[in-house]
Amino acid sequence: MEDQVGVTTGSNVGAVGATQTGTIDLSKKTRIGESIIQGLLFFCGAVSIFTTLGIVFVLASESIPFFFDPRVGLVEFFTATTWQPQIEQFGIAPLVISTLRVAVIALIVAVPLGIGSAIYLSEYADRRVRNVLKPTLEVLAGVPTVVYGYFAISFVTPLLRGWLNTPGSEVIQIYNTLSAGLVVGVLITPLIASMSEDSLSAVPSSLRQASYGLGATRFETAIRVVTPAALSGILAAVIIATSRAVGETMVVAIAAGAGPNFTFTPLLAAETMTGHIARISGGDLSYQSIDYQSIFAIGLVLFMMTLALNIVSRIVVARFREVYD
Repeated sequence: MEDQVGVTTGSNVGAVGATQTGTIDLSKKTRIGESIIQGLLFFCGAVSIFTTLGIVFVLASESIPFFFDPRVGLVEFFTATTWQPQIEQFGIAPLVISTLRVAVIALIVAVPLGIGSAIYLSEYADRRVRNVLKPTLEVLAGVPTVVYGYFAISFVTPLLRGWLNTPGSEVIQIYNTLSAGLVVGVLITPLIASMSEDSLSAVPSSLRQASYGLGATRFETAIRVVTPAALSGILAAVIIATSRAVGETMVVAIAAGAGPNFTFTPLLAAETMTGHIARISGGDLSYQSIDYQSIFAIGLVLFMMTLALNIVSRIVVARFREVYD
């Protein structure tokens, strides 16, 4: 015991002597590689921020003269039901209603398909099946949207017309928002499925095991335990998919038709905000004309709609987020 105490005391004295005779440098050392990576990450973030600010600046600078034009009334802009800039009618309601109608139809298709696919991949499929099905599902997100547009006009629309139209009665027109909404729903399904599956997979397995231990079936565990635990991620996926549907251009430009018609039926042709921008921006518009400025006014409204959806998404995630130790 005395020998051990002597050894310990001697080592302590030696350590104190080392600290007294020499200093240990604990300051952060500069690593060139890490500094370069940090600078690149900062540059990427700065470019993203300045790009967003540039978009807002362009939309605002071109829209302000439009809204201050004496021919445009701000109340009329949001409440009137006729959009014809050629005759100085600036009611954006037909474009907004058509855009929201397409988005609602798309969500009716995509939400059950996407969440159902996510639950199957997360709770039922084994690893080999998941490794095949998830990349296959995500391939749909890589298909060019113009292909979806021609798929809608050449396959979905004739199919709907064959089902709904009767001899001598044209219930559904060649161009309609129903087929456009259905195809946009297929387009955003991979987004909902992928994000929801990630949220479901992030739920701790201990919750599943506890549910099984109480006698719950796999279906009851998936619906009553896992899905509520991943609710914030699922809702965020749905809201982001809604932004994607609202901002879709090529599908609605090809399949929904031209002309801002004020109608609530999806069986008729109607033009969305993005479809209208795509159509008239390719025409012969003079710079700084009222028609030219109206494009940016529509774009600003569309930007504010998607911004509001993103803000709602962050609030939903913060409200329903579950934290596990």
